[in-house]
Amino acid sequence: MIALGGVIGSGLFISSGYTIYQAGPLGAVIAYVVGALVAWQLMTCLGELAVQMPESGGFHVYAHRILGAGTGFTTAWLYWLCWVAAIGSELTASGLLMQRWFPGVPVWVWCAVFAALLLAVNLAPVRLYGDTESLLAGVKVTAVVVFVVVGALAIVGVSASDAPAPLLSNFVTPDGLLPAGVGGVLVAVLAVFYAFSGTELIAIAAGETDDPARVVPKAVRTTMVRLVVFFVGAIVVMAALVPYDQLGSADESVETSPFVTVFAASGIPYAADVIAVVIITALMSAGVSGLYACSRLLRSLALTGDLPAAFARTDRRNIPVLAVVVSLAGGLVSLVSSYVAPGTVYVVLVSIAGFAVVAVWAVIALAHLVQRRRLQAAGTDPASLPYRSRWFPFAPLFVLVACAVSVVASLFDGSQRLATVIGVVFTAACYLVHRLRRGARASERTSA
Repeated sequence: MIALGGVIGSGLFISSGYTIYQAGPLGAVIAYVVGALVAWQLMTCLGELAVQMPESGGFHVYAHRILGAGTGFTTAWLYWLCWVAAIGSELTASGLLMQRWFPGVPVWVWCAVFAALLLAVNLAPVRLYGDTESLLAGVKVTAVVVFVVVGALAIVGVSASDAPAPLLSNFVTPDGLLPAGVGGVLVAVLAVFYAFSGTELIAIAAGETDDPARVVPKAVRTTMVRLVVFFVGAIVVMAALVPYDQLGSADESVETSPFVTVFAASGIPYAADVIAVVIITALMSAGVSGLYACSRLLRSLALTGDLPAAFARTDRRNIPVLAVVVSLAGGLVSLVSSYVAPGTVYVVLVSIAGFAVVAVWAVIALAHLVQRRRLQAAGTDPASLPYRSRWFPFAPLFVLVACAVSVVASLFDGSQRLATVIGVVFTAACYLVHRLRRGARASERTSA
């Protein structure tokens, strides 16, 4: 549920319509299918590593041990900033949505309330944390399932509307099956990669799982099946029921949500209010998962000596309290920067977040490729592994190629070029900082 909580955010409920507008109905479906394939292969790689090394630092630990300390350091900070920026955005969006019912209450009050909720859940005992995240994830999963079922019925003409069954007629546009061409599909794929981010949280949670050899493979299988059904199914319903040129609004409000459009057309009352509640739940669920990931990464960095040891300390319930509090503070800084420095600090944070997803996926795939080669060189039979990716070496190579193509394609997209450049610069800066710190430590040991 942690992975589902991190993946299914407000984007599916609001922004997915704009993706269909960019790529066309068929193009959007292709983009989501490609994204699902990449995410599936990534998770098989990740599952193999997570069972071998069930650490709460997840892919930071894999990168550190397999690809080197510098790569581990960089990966951890990229992913930490990715979620910090997301937490800030989620708090802001939740506050804005609450003004729908409480227009007289300032947004910052709701941001503070939701931040306190995120903190309380992440400082709660593990069982209570798990139950809360399961409940939050369950709400949005139920909403998506209902949407797919109601939408599927509407496609064949079973709805409150008297309109004839559209079937798949909306997939044929005046400009052909791919109105935006292959380029439009590639741009959509970039957005889809970000939409599927959060699947990698399974690796971080594996370190606090009682039986990772049993739980992780099951999580890999069930999560991907659910994501394909939820995401691809929802996109097919949207594309079939709503003409793509009516989804072109860049205004990301509840009223423009394809979910509201479909539910309202099917006769479901108060559709906008229902979806607003679901979106707030989705935002909180993603925030809970994100804060969990951030805190465990800070603890992992402390265990490798890259942060003060205080960040590695846990309370009697094994919760890294300082890491949780500092991570939430980072999310609040992101929130404030979106208001006081939207064109500078916040742009940098969001840019790093977008690039981080692709970078972390590439690191996971490369770590899996190198680790499996090492095991084979040492005479280990892959069949003896508790869990193995059956698609090796296709799986890691496929993910690496997909990540490389997405980065190159982003350089030709004006709306994403700056984000990629900032992400590359930040990555280089992380490697430089780590190298300088390592040199300083070596000098201290020599002088001592």
